[in-house]
Amino acid sequence: MNDSVLSGPAPLKILIVEDEPKLAQLLIDYLEAAGYATQWLADGHDVIAQVKSQPPALILLDLMLPGSSGLSICRDIRQFSDVPVMMVTAKTEEIDRLLGLEIGADDYICKPYSPREVVARVKVILRRCVRQDDNAPRENGLHIDEARFQATFQGHELELTPAEFRLLKTLSVKPGYVFTREVLLNNLYDDYRVVTDRTIDSHIKNLRRKLESLDGEKAFIRAVYGVGYRWEAEPCHLA
Repeated sequence: MNDSVLSGPAPLKILIVEDEPKLAQLLIDYLEAAGYATQWLADGHDVIAQVKSQPPALILLDLMLPGSSGLSICRDIRQFSDVPVMMVTAKTEEIDRLLGLEIGADDYICKPYSPREVVARVKVILRRCVRQDDNAPRENGLHIDEARFQATFQGHELELTPAEFRLLKTLSVKPGYVFTREVLLNNLYDDYRVVTDRTIDSHIKNLRRKLESLDGEKAFIRAVYGVGYRWEAEPCHLA
């Protein structure tokens, strides 16, 4: 019998970027015990070339690295890839956390951490990234065509303003992630106009109404008191 049939699908690969060998080995042990394959890099200079040549399923990225900082690496990765990135760092200040997430990181965990929590978060992020089966009808779910500035849900076109379209795209590409009003405002207009936080609330209200007119049973956008908003439905399909 063919060995490949017996072995099953290859495990997902997690790239660990960490300059402390003991911490890196701890992550390797727990992730491999959970069924993942791992690769370890200790120098920030090596990361971009590795991601381009052998794209991982997820990157665990330390903030303070020799060669290049984690923030710079994450920013560079976002120029060519949407691979999930989890920041792992000893810097706990809020400004560092927000900066790490706003440049494209998918999650952020602070040292000292529980390796079990890291594994649990990795599983959650990877579940979010699972795409619908290629054989599923194309009309299912939310589809966003950036070139045409067009969005459809369950095959029905959504009549959106430019601001609503940008807001929908920003939220729906990261289900479960809480966006602050400030971050949403930064993605709303391209002419740098001065607007208030309440502008977001108004656009959210209109966007919810249009989405719920197509599916009143589904919760699409949820407010997180004192913070902002998050997308509650499945991720969009970008075209």
